[in-house]
Amino acid sequence: MDKLMSLNVFVAAVEEGSFAGAARRFALSPAMAGKHVSQIEAELGARLFQRTTRRLSLTDVGRTYFERCRQILAAFDEANREATAVQCSARGLLRVAVPVTFGAMHLGPVVARYLADHPEVNVEVVLGDRYVDLIDAGVDVAIRIGKLDDPALVTRRLAPCSMIACASPGLIAQHGLPATPEALSRLPRLAFSDAVSAGDWTFIDAAGQAHRLDGPCRVTANNMQMLLACVLAGAGVAYGPAFVFGEHIRQGRLIALLPDYRATALAIQAVYPSARGIPLKVRRFVDYLAEDFGDHPPWEIQDAAPPGGHVPRRPGLNRR
Repeated sequence: MDKLMSLNVFVAAVEEGSFAGAARRFALSPAMAGKHVSQIEAELGARLFQRTTRRLSLTDVGRTYFERCRQILAAFDEANREATAVQCSARGLLRVAVPVTFGAMHLGPVVARYLADHPEVNVEVVLGDRYVDLIDAGVDVAIRIGKLDDPALVTRRLAPCSMIACASPGLIAQHGLPATPEALSRLPRLAFSDAVSAGDWTFIDAAGQAHRLDGPCRVTANNMQMLLACVLAGAGVAYGPAFVFGEHIRQGRLIALLPDYRATALAIQAVYPSARGIPLKVRRFVDYLAEDFGDHPPWEIQDAAPPGGHVPRRPGLNRR
């Protein structure tokens, strides 16, 4: 028998003064109500009621057991109410894992807007470029870029992310503008060492032929902001996601290279452990991410800046 139901029937029998009253409360027959109580007594090895044809009266054991059961059932009901409230309102701590550079450059405004609209939620952002197990790390939702190999995770695409090769106007003035991947390979290169996917420098020409650049790089670093500082200072050519370099290209501080070639495109995705029972705080946060980024995120560029030139800002780029 269902132990929880048996406890409920026992408490109801005490409160109603009869098995018939308990049976009515739970749509049972009086005989079935009596069986629930008898099952408890058999497990305890003690009588809970003194039974007569006219009334039920609790034994000393039954009286103590009744008070405990009533507390247990009240706590269970309260736990259910709290769990339901969490699902129906955004509250509690939201733990978000995000790559270091993307989080530092783009997540702050989304988090601020989300917090303003959800005063009962606190957010803990964990910045890191290494893969973390969401369940082991206690993470509610992660933002990941590139290929995802874990079929157990639920994903939602947030935005595209193109890869870009770029250099400073000073470097181009010194070495000239490379027109092909082969020409680019002769320039000093700056590389991100912790890339999970699209870590190689691959450019596809109009005929669909892939050109991959290999060989040593002048600088490697496990932090994209470090590489950004290097490329802005003219140390070499950087290759990486548009969300790092796009704004600098639009402002003319960097020049996008090889505009006639197509580089790898990645997807920025939200991932969480399960599609069932997702807390409202998680669903709402992912909605905010998708709304702020979308198919035309502010970091994507339409045209490369000419050497020393400036690409006009597209309408809507300052929507945040």
